Amino acid sequence: MKAMVTGGGGFLGSNLVKALRARGDTVRVLARGDYPELRALGVETIRGDITDATATAKACEGMDVVFHTAAKAGGWGDPKEYEAINVTGTDNVVAGCRAAKVPALVHTSSPSVVHSDHDIEGATESIPYATHFTAHYPRTKAISEQRALAASDASLKVVALRPHFIWGPGDRHLLPRLIARAKTGRLKQIGSRDPKSDTIYIDNCVSAHLLAAEKLLSGAPIGGKPYFVSDDAPIGVWTMANRMLACAGLGPVGRPIPAGLAYGVGAMMEGTYWLFGIEKEPLITRFAASELSHAQWFDISAAKRDLGYVATVSIDEGLARLTASLKH
Repeated sequence: MKAMVTGGGGFLGSNLVKALRARGDTVRVLARGDYPELRALGVETIRGDITDATATAKACEGMDVVFHTAAKAGGWGDPKEYEAINVTGTDNVVAGCRAAKVPALVHTSSPSVVHSDHDIEGATESIPYATHFTAHYPRTKAISEQRALAASDASLKVVALRPHFIWGPGDRHLLPRLIARAKTGRLKQIGSRDPKSDTIYIDNCVSAHLLAAEKLLSGAPIGGKPYFVSDDAPIGVWTMANRMLACAGLGPVGRPIPAGLAYGVGAMMEGTYWLFGIEKEPLITRFAASELSHAQWFDISAAKRDLGYVATVSIDEGLARLTASLKH
């Protein structure tokens, strides 16, 4: 098939591009940076930004499917930037698909759209969107998901995937931060519990996206629906963190600090950073403190049933691959 990937230079996007090319698909990416390694694979690259409606529409031309993986993540930043990239950017992708008569759109969302300050254990897609957000990322991702799914109709079928904590070799965001904080002694456990959470190894996440596209193009009645996808093996947040640190030859996370204290410190730091216009992310935010101290795992029966999704790489196998990659 002919596929366009927004954010093709990112962790998920680049791995998705490689998988598509390995199958022999024609691939185009829309990305802000230059990625010679993608061009070497025979990928058409368009330098642009999803906030640019014209560039986005051009990138959609002639495609069978668009994978929208680009987003501004993180727990801190300019709300206008989150709005521009996550909301307006998604609107532009939908409009570009419509103008180019692209029949299928796979939108990468996040379970954070339903996250609130309590445990979520085994919830299905029937769980409502959160009504209160402590960060602009989950707030704008919730808006963008709702708009993307609302756009689904007979001419443009849209599905949203909600992967949580994408991990594996090549991650340039979460793992490097985990390692850096561990090396400086700034990594502390939030709360005394080890709440279970979903994770998804990069290959499993790519597989879910490919399956969703194939189902949409085959006419399966999944348009307008969101799906949780994961490694199908909820694991303690701090157990997983320690296992990932062990892959890098590092010791366990530091002793716990009370979750309430961490949340309060996060609120104080956010206020201080906002007051003084500090752009870098605080050491701890309310969103991070809440995410790391509450269970967050979901029933993925719908993805298994409707998409034919199976987590083919186990957490143990993924960690073995991660260890091997960090030795190079």
